[in-house]
Formats: sequence, structure tokens, C-alpha cells
Amino acid sequence: MILLFSLAAGLLVGLLWARWRGHPYQVPELRHLWLVFVAFLPQFIVIYLPNTRSQFSDWLAAGFLLASQILLFGFAWLNRRISGMPILICGVVLNLVVMAANSGFMPISPQTAGNLVSKNSLLDIQLGSRIGVKDILLRPQDTRFEWLADRFLTPAWFPYQAAFSLGDVFIAIGAFWMLAKPGSPMQFMTRGTQK
Repeated sequence: MILLFSLAAGLLVGLLWARWRGHPYQVPELRHLWLVFVAFLPQFIVIYLPNTRSQFSDWLAAGFLLASQILLFGFAWLNRRISGMPILICGVVLNLVVMAANSGFMPISPQTAGNLVSKNSLLDIQLGSRIGVKDILLRPQDTRFEWLADRFLTPAWFPYQAAFSLGDVFIAIGAFWMLAKPGSPMQFMTRGTQK
């Protein structure tokens, strides 16, 4: 959710900035965009589709989640010269580290999860079990790299309640910057030296 919001906000700011400067908006030239779709496909099949989700074991779902993160890292690395991508890469790495250290899922504490599901539903979920789409319910003291877990919440006034991690914040900032200020830092430096 935070990523979709940052993409929409970045595109809006980029369009307004281009209009204010009197230039057409330049869409970032992303290479190997197919990697994003390949990265999302296993998540979609194994995690988001209710019929297939129950047919895959947790360890297989965790493997798909980690593979997805690695593919996203590869895509971001191949496009690292584009504005915002270095920040986005940091976010992907942070999420990959915490997920790999916690059985392949993103850890979430009972306190944070209690803001997303009813108390009765939370009582039915055992510690160490999957919760939601990609999370695993762990106490903070049982979580490796707890400061990288899904520990932040969208504001109460926001129409959709969700938890997100520090890595998600970096990914959102990188995506916002990529669309708000398209073009790579190398392009800006080259333009400056040509004047």
C-alpha cells in the first residue's frame, strides 16, 4: 500500500514539476522491466490466490518470497543509475535481510498485528505462524533484526490499515524520487558539464 501511494505521489509531483518547467514529463527508462513481473508472479500464485495458497507449504512459500526479493534486487541493481534506485535498493536489501533471518517471512509482532486484525482472530494465530500475506507472527524478543520488521502502521485516518517496515519506507522513497525527478544522477552531471 505504501508503495502504491508513493508511486502515485511521485508521478503526480513529476508531472507537475515538468509542467511548471514547461517540459514534457520523461518516464524513467527502466531496463529489464520484465524482472518485476517475474518477481511478482510467484508471490501472486503462492500467496495471493486463495486456492493455491493452501496447497503450498510454508517453506515453499518462503522460498518464493525470498526469490521474489532477489529478483527485485536484480532489477533495481540493473537500473541503479536512475534517480531514486540507490535508495530503493537499500530498502530491498533491508527487507531481504530481515526475511531471510526469520524463516523467509516478514516478522510482525502481536502488538502490531493487533492493530490490523481483531483480538479474537489474533488469539487463534500461534506464534511462529503465518499471518496475512507475507508475515510471520513473532514476539519482538524472538525476532532477528526486529528493527527491520513490519512495525510501522498507516495512520488511523488512512482508508486501508497496513503494517510496513523500514525497508518498505526506503523502497517507497526511492520509487517516489524515481518518478518525481526522472533521469539519473549521471544524466544531470553530464548535462551540467555540457553547458
